[in-house]
Amino acid sequence: MTRRYAFVGLGNRAQMYVDALLGDWSDTGEITALCDLNQTRMDYYNQLITAAGRQAVPTFTPDAFEALLERADVVVVTTMDSTHAHYVCTALDAGRDVVVEKPLTIDAESCERIADAAERNPGQLIVTFNYRYSPRNSAVRQAIADGRIGDVTSVHFEWALDTIHGADYFRRWHRRKHESGGLLVHKSTHHFDLINWWLAASPELVFSQTDLRFYGSEAAGAELAGGARPERGQGSPGLGSDPFILDISVDPKLKALYLDAEHEDGYIRDQDVFAEGVTIEDNMAVLVRYDNRALLTYSLNAHSPWEGYRVTFNGTRGRLELEVVERAWTPPHAAIDPTAASKSLAEGVSERLVLQEHWKQAEEIEIPQGEGGHGGGDRLLLNDVFRGPDNDPLARQAGYRDGIRSVLTGVAANESARTGAPVLLTDEGTKLAARD
Repeated sequence: MTRRYAFVGLGNRAQMYVDALLGDWSDTGEITALCDLNQTRMDYYNQLITAAGRQAVPTFTPDAFEALLERADVVVVTTMDSTHAHYVCTALDAGRDVVVEKPLTIDAESCERIADAAERNPGQLIVTFNYRYSPRNSAVRQAIADGRIGDVTSVHFEWALDTIHGADYFRRWHRRKHESGGLLVHKSTHHFDLINWWLAASPELVFSQTDLRFYGSEAAGAELAGGARPERGQGSPGLGSDPFILDISVDPKLKALYLDAEHEDGYIRDQDVFAEGVTIEDNMAVLVRYDNRALLTYSLNAHSPWEGYRVTFNGTRGRLELEVVERAWTPPHAAIDPTAASKSLAEGVSERLVLQEHWKQAEEIEIPQGEGGHGGGDRLLLNDVFRGPDNDPLARQAGYRDGIRSVLTGVAANESARTGAPVLLTDEGTKLAARD
């Protein structure tokens, strides 16, 4: 049955889903409405729709969102993180299904609102955790589920964002914690969800320390760039020589979605990463205890010279290690943040999954590859979203409970860093752990 899809939030993130419905998944549904603060961005997507041979669809401003719902069976939410809860709850209460980008939301109060709305309504709520679908991460889930290393006792997880990808969070709206929840919510929600999914466990206790050391107006990174700092990339005198200046005019999509649209809402996509106003951190260290007694040590760094991650599982029967290099080094004049789909298998890019049982030699587990982003994982995610999971033995499709668990881990980590105390995760949200 063909379904009617409405989109709210027409930034860069929406295009993967729009392209899917205009392409390989066009038989599953049609786009019937668009909603955004900015008419220029909605016009951009209507141009994509008409270029695909379809009729342009009606556009709505946020204050007319309820009118949009009359034209939809499913609402795809790709707005600013702090606004997710409003659109998710309104759509569910109107009897619609919802597909929402990660993170589900940014704080405990809105997690509770979403949970209440999901439980009182029949509509389905899908959170799009595309990392679950990456073949390497699925292979980890399979090896643990098969009992190859026994019961997992501890996990060490290190994620490195380079100065292309990592820096980009500090020039966009994500630089303001009240809008993104900081990287421990916006970015780490992926990683905390992977741990929950890999271990089939829930977090119970969180302790963390965080700091802003590289980006921002008083951090060390500005010394690498040198000279006076521009307020933004576009039109700056250092354009082309400063690795931290983003020229959005040279990327057709970024130009159309942001530079050509900023006269409407004033949103500046290419702010200087060393300017005033950064309220998120770039170095994070987190300890988590899970309900199956497993322990996690986690770190996230947003100014690495390479991009990728390392995760190690210690189990009662052995050890599992995954190392992924997504970009082996950072070109000095490449400020455009490429998506995972455009990270080519260039020199130095690699992934390796190694399992070693007690008293046996290590063995490398083959990681199958598919077409498209995340080793074919994006296509698998889109198939789940638009066609259904079809009895997936790895249970990769994520619902609102999965979204809440990952968000609350980040929320608790932020709270712990603020107070210096451990934070307990409860059914009601988070609370400070009692001190002796």
